[in-house]
Amino acid sequence: MSKTLENAAARNQGGNMELDPAFCWQAVYSRDRRFDGRFFAGITTTGVYCRSICPVSFGAPSNVRWFHSAAAAETAGFRPCKRCRPDTSQGTAAWFGTWAVVSHAVKLISQGTLNDGNLEQLADRVGIGSRHLRRLFQRHLGASPLKIARSHRVQIARNLIAETDLSAREIARCTGFASIRQFNHSVKTTFGQSPTELRRLHHSSEPGDRQTGVIVYLPYRMPFEWSCLIQFLSSRATPCVEAIDDGFYRRTIEIDGSVGAIEVRDEPSQARLAMRVCLPKYDCLMQVVQRACRLFDLGADAQHIGRHLGRDRTLAGLVAEHPGLRVPGAWDGFELAVRAILGQQLMAVDSPTLVRRMIETYGEAVGLQIPGLARLFPRPEVLAEANLSGLGIPSDRGETIISLAHAVVAGKIAFNGTQSSVGTTAALRGLPNMREGTMSYIAMRSLGEPDALPNTDLGLCQALSPGRGAVPPADLPRIFEKFRPWRAYAAIHVWASTQKARVSVRPSFTAGSKALVGAPTAGARISRVRNTPN
Repeated sequence: MSKTLENAAARNQGGNMELDPAFCWQAVYSRDRRFDGRFFAGITTTGVYCRSICPVSFGAPSNVRWFHSAAAAETAGFRPCKRCRPDTSQGTAAWFGTWAVVSHAVKLISQGTLNDGNLEQLADRVGIGSRHLRRLFQRHLGASPLKIARSHRVQIARNLIAETDLSAREIARCTGFASIRQFNHSVKTTFGQSPTELRRLHHSSEPGDRQTGVIVYLPYRMPFEWSCLIQFLSSRATPCVEAIDDGFYRRTIEIDGSVGAIEVRDEPSQARLAMRVCLPKYDCLMQVVQRACRLFDLGADAQHIGRHLGRDRTLAGLVAEHPGLRVPGAWDGFELAVRAILGQQLMAVDSPTLVRRMIETYGEAVGLQIPGLARLFPRPEVLAEANLSGLGIPSDRGETIISLAHAVVAGKIAFNGTQSSVGTTAALRGLPNMREGTMSYIAMRSLGEPDALPNTDLGLCQALSPGRGAVPPADLPRIFEKFRPWRAYAAIHVWASTQKARVSVRPSFTAGSKALVGAPTAGARISRVRNTPN
């Protein structure tokens, strides 16, 4: 690299001192897409800058400069990498527009827009030309819209062929193929075998399930701590909406107007979750899978995170006791945000009475005949016009909830991934009476922020100094600094230690101590089962 570029990079470093190289390297090693767009690496030996998820090695740490934005890297004289395209990554000006287009297009594809292969029609619906739409899909997803659509349908069809007795015509209709001929051709092209050959090859003699619905198998990377995960969700279950018992997680769902329920259980011997989806139609099945993967944090690399946290003696014992502990996400970001505003936090959970009143008053009733699941969580447009004071909700919290609902309805706040977490957090901070700890808890679970820290959570402050009084909230960022960029996971390990009361956090956690803390949808296996007589 030229001397001019080296000097420019050195000058730029002075304005980026708050970027901790240790934090950045941990994110790079994990290849976790949640860090994409948070920072960029300038490689002095090549003169290019990359995203944290770039597949190319960055080389020696001494040759890497860290930047907050693509613009800062370019100002320092670096040019964008042609492999990872950092100039269009999450958080950049180019990303927000193009990713929103692609996200909208993928949603339309999952709804069957490309069932007839009409790419021009899809392009018209998202407001751009078909050629530009193909370029955006290649940039963001690495495949054309037609290939994405065919992959979604064929992967579902393959499992229905192998694991059910549905006819080829029924499977073709269920998976959105326009004709049986198109269905047969797509299966043959993708797998090199006809549907009949696939069924013969994968025929299973296992007895069928006696319940209705579609079973989706969601693989995860071991280790995976299911018991702690559902224990956390159980203590915070939304009345009438969620039910957790006997190792099963159940909840009501609504996807694009279709109302139903899901039931999830762990299958540790197969390293997967089995999720039963009950809906009147299954054209939005991929959306259900993606939400479930976020809820159970299936995309995390637990081994990498555990190794990082376990390096510090204050967490080593906790990590060893609960390997594979995940950060529980949220099925619906708005629902979680409302619960957080009403008092649900990491350690302490308020009485569900107010939540039950809200749901029974404003939540839509469902006739699922499933114990514990009676209603949907109130929609944002309903709560935006609700009289929450009549339910006994304190006026300040009611004002925050109504403001949040208005912001969601207006599109100023989005929990569907089309808005950056930085932008969403800034919008949340602007709501009236929004507390910093509440906002951090929302970021941790609704936005999937792996480094979020509920730094005003009283229960967390008390857990860090048992028998010595609570640690001041202002000290939590310093105490947890050593665990970046996985502070949310460190906080969950502290929570898990308080549940069994067997492991105490060591004195080095105290304020005076120097120590500190995509969803695999393509590989999902799916099967359809029918009612059978008892």
